[in-house]
Amino acid sequence: MQPMERRRTERLNLAIGLTVSVLNSTAPGQRTESLNVSGGGMYFATNLPLRRGTAVQLLFKMPEEITRSPASDWVCMGHVVHVRPVSAPNGWLGVGVQFDCYEVMP
Repeated sequence: MQPMERRRTERLNLAIGLTVSVLNSTAPGQRTESLNVSGGGMYFATNLPLRRGTAVQLLFKMPEEITRSPASDWVCMGHVVHVRPVSAPNGWLGVGVQFDCYEVMP
């Protein structure tokens, strides 16, 4: 029996450059790259000490494959929904973020 699919939107395996910042933190944002993305969230690798529930801001260019319109700069506020170790040096984590709200930059 296969596990039930809980995703509401299709995920695409796209490597998109992004900046991740922890909200209400003075720590600088970290540049990284997505592993997959959808209209409702993003999965990426980072060495930031993120935990489930952490509020984050993501800055990136949302590709046309997701929005069906020309690529545009997005600022997304979201929260971490899962964290998993990834096979990378220095304890990097795979982090899934659900978008709570976003703004498309002109």
